[in-house]
Amino acid sequence: MDWNRELREQLTFGWEHLLRPRFEGLTDDEYFWEPAPGTWSVRPRGEAVSSHSAGAGDLVVDFAFPEPDPPPVTTIAWRLAHVIVGVFGMRNHAHFGGPPVDYASHTYAAGADEALAQLDEHYRRWTEGVAALGTDGLSRPCGPAEGPYADAPLAALVLHIHREVLHHGAEIALLRDLYRAAPPGT
Repeated sequence: MDWNRELREQLTFGWEHLLRPRFEGLTDDEYFWEPAPGTWSVRPRGEAVSSHSAGAGDLVVDFAFPEPDPPPVTTIAWRLAHVIVGVFGMRNHAHFGGPPVDYASHTYAAGADEALAQLDEHYRRWTEGVAALGTDGLSRPCGPAEGPYADAPLAALVLHIHREVLHHGAEIALLRDLYRAAPPGT
């Protein structure tokens, strides 16, 4: 069995047939829509609603450490930023030679089209990187950059990242559904 191919297909099927098509036509209004008071988002520097915020450009992403319990509702902009930076970007850098990226140094997208372009680029890097691992590469330890996954094989990290993408992608799709169904002006 080609485990590398199986792991790649786990993500690519969900991405190509379930998630990425649901992101088509995303508007800037949807991208920044705040469905509840205190929603975390990507917003202009100085307008953060969280105890912490980070970003390299004019926009920052809301966050807190430790995360509040329960965590706040987040916008599509926040979810996309999380997938771009924390799910794909940091792992692309740590494992596949991608550019350095973290929440403080990332320049967050000012609109939906820019965010989707960033997402597509990081997805491409991830899937190419996983493909290049081959079966043997999936067996090597993740290393210290991965904290609790440090001693685990890269296959465990790949599974985790794929779960994260599918999980947050489904949340983005649900937020789009809620935006579409919301009464005008909410």
